[in-house]
Amino acid sequence: MPINNLILMQVNFGLNFGLNTASLLGIIYILFGIFYMLFMVTLLFRRASSLNGIAFVIYLLQALLVPSVMLLVGFIFVFQGWRLDPILQFAQFLLTILILYFSIKDLLVNEIYRNR
Repeated sequence: MPINNLILMQVNFGLNFGLNTASLLGIIYILFGIFYMLFMVTLLFRRASSLNGIAFVIYLLQALLVPSVMLLVGFIFVFQGWRLDPILQFAQFLLTILILYFSIKDLLVNEIYRNR
């Protein structure tokens, strides 16, 4: 048997689509990541002139990194979430609530601060 066949046989892409708690959390992460990126980019364009250098860099990193991580984790949960134990799914649910709370709080505080 050639060595190329041995290497290819060791790779297993087990993509399973199941509708469970982790998959639903993954969908929430994907949707929220998209909306968060859109909102942060529009917020950044509106406030770019009033921000100094380091604040602009921090907002730019927040506008790019947070949604990217949320999208990545969301796709992992959708495709591989069935592997999580129920207690880990519950822990991810609690972390999702915490992330949504702090993200929405941050967006609302920014809007209130901007409207002063």
